[in-house]
Amino acid sequence: MSESHPRTLLAFPPPVPNTPTLKGRPPIALDPRSVQLYERLSRLALSGASVMITGETGTGKELAARYLHDHSGVTGPFVAVNCGAFNDTLAEADLFGHESGAFTGAQHARAGWFEAADGGTLFLDEIGEMPLGLQVKLLRVLQEGQVVRLGSRKPVSVNVRIIAATNRELDAAVESRAFRSDLYYRLHVASVQLLPLRERAGDILPLARHFLDAHRRKLGIDRPRLTTGAEQALLEYDWPGNVRELENVVQSALIDAPDGLLDTGDLSLTKRPGRPKAVSVAEDASESISRALRRLLESDVADIYERVERLMMTMAFEHCDGNTFRTAKRLGISRTMVRAQVKRFSLLAPDFSN
Repeated sequence: MSESHPRTLLAFPPPVPNTPTLKGRPPIALDPRSVQLYERLSRLALSGASVMITGETGTGKELAARYLHDHSGVTGPFVAVNCGAFNDTLAEADLFGHESGAFTGAQHARAGWFEAADGGTLFLDEIGEMPLGLQVKLLRVLQEGQVVRLGSRKPVSVNVRIIAATNRELDAAVESRAFRSDLYYRLHVASVQLLPLRERAGDILPLARHFLDAHRRKLGIDRPRLTTGAEQALLEYDWPGNVRELENVVQSALIDAPDGLLDTGDLSLTKRPGRPKAVSVAEDASESISRALRRLLESDVADIYERVERLMMTMAFEHCDGNTFRTAKRLGISRTMVRAQVKRFSLLAPDFSN
């Protein structure tokens, strides 16, 4: 594994004229799947549509939202709000603002996050944590383009693009009525899913080098570098904390290795028992399936594809207790496809609702 920096990094399209530039360096994405992601973000940026960003914690959802804003052509601000941090009693005032005397302690009138983001983008992180009562009021604001401050009856017009993000399965939350379906579809005009770092290994070393460069300046370290062993350890780790964990690991290693040469022992990588076994089970299953398919292909059995497809769908559907959402998630396909296959193979009565 070479320790030298790559000669070129992916260059993304620059922001459109008269818009704020990205703070710091552009997203570093060399993995083909990341390249495709930012190509899609560039297309969505100018659409003005509401976007739902999904992905595990630490995958960079706010970074993607900022990229959409900075390439959108708007001149207004980017305002990020963590819905999971809302105080139940003051959430409405935080989001929509309040007038003086609206509640105990409200000595002065204050604009909410919607007014603060007027003419720009409001990023609602952890949208799945928003209380149901507040969801109703948010939906009305999105429909009418107006907010009413707490303690006031005067509507204030706002022009805000909404980008929401979640690490939850909002489909399941809608099914369980923990999240309003009408709000879900209002926010879900376009969707972007961020892959976990373990599924885009081509980004790991470029990101690690980027974080090395960013943090070595603060620590006064000249030309830090990774040994071949350290690079291999980074590539083999499964990164449960994603990009955020990678940055923490690199920063911690720099602090513990002031000479700037980072070896395997300097990396604080959390061991996750059972991972090798899980991979082994998957490999063993693949080999068994391959042998069975080979025997089928060598036989005179007809309709092999349909037989295998029916068997896989039947077993997955039974394993998930007849729940189409869980079946789709387990197989990695859309719920619409599962429903179609369930009807095709008559696995459930026509009036199924899950």
